[in-house]
Amino acid sequence: MGALSLLALSALSVLSSCGLTSGSPLVADVRPGTLGRGKPLKGASLTVTSKNFSENIILGEMIGLVFKAAGASVLDRTNITGSIGAREAVRTGQADAMYEYTGTAWITYLGHTTPIKDPHAQWAAVRDEDVKNGLTWLPPSTLDNTYSLAISRGNEAKYHLRTLSQVAALARGNPKAVSLCVENEFASRQDGLVGMEKAYGMNLPSGSIQKMDAGIIYTQINKSGSCLLGEVYTTDGRIRSMDLTVMKDDRNFFPNYNAAPVIHSKTFDRYPVIAKLLDPISAKLDTAVAQQLNAKVDVDGQDPQSVAKDWLVKEGFLTEG
Repeated sequence: MGALSLLALSALSVLSSCGLTSGSPLVADVRPGTLGRGKPLKGASLTVTSKNFSENIILGEMIGLVFKAAGASVLDRTNITGSIGAREAVRTGQADAMYEYTGTAWITYLGHTTPIKDPHAQWAAVRDEDVKNGLTWLPPSTLDNTYSLAISRGNEAKYHLRTLSQVAALARGNPKAVSLCVENEFASRQDGLVGMEKAYGMNLPSGSIQKMDAGIIYTQINKSGSCLLGEVYTTDGRIRSMDLTVMKDDRNFFPNYNAAPVIHSKTFDRYPVIAKLLDPISAKLDTAVAQQLNAKVDVDGQDPQSVAKDWLVKEGFLTEG
């Protein structure tokens, strides 16, 4: 059985428990700016979704806000646990749109083991292969939310680690010095810890790896001696606020994870104007923007929908209602 078939089967239990039968109408009062003029989605009823981390929730809310300004009735089903649940919601038509990441699709959903180094070529390959799954990929942003490991400034000064190769060398020379904090999902993914260990020859003992929620990892790296290094997303705003040092992926192991809108194909066939609504947003999103927006949620404690709305208004895409 292929990797995608296995994922689809496992997703049945995910979909039954991830709250896709729930959701709430998106009630934010927004009006067209440069996007949504003429209310091209008037009369449409659309559902947006996302995974359950700040950046993806923000991006999902952006889609919902633009759809609403364009006249649609929008159901907000963002914040779905795990990667598979949100994707399956769009694939099966339980949701209409989300932002997904090219590397995740290529490795985790489509079952490939070798990433494509050129970001646009990686997106194009995913777009072309995912058509058969009933998914339409719109043009990507340059926002690249890839994985890495990070270390506190104090521990960086002690161990002089700047690259993943140096981490691997330390693990071989002084195994007790290297401890990692990672998410459960990252720990089991071929484009995560499993593949990284193979690529860099780390061979870390299980006792050196602690699994925990993503939000806790940053605190553990920064304030605790329990983890020398931790899994981070390179667009996370906490990297800058906590003054963490991100390890360079000097063997280019991690794939490109460019964010791009993914639309249920039947929805897109009915409302092709969605491309004109979302393409300008993706064109403005980059890694620096993502870090700033993510920090507003993860550091300042702001609501993801408010962060999404404020940015869309600031860029002129929407206006306040």
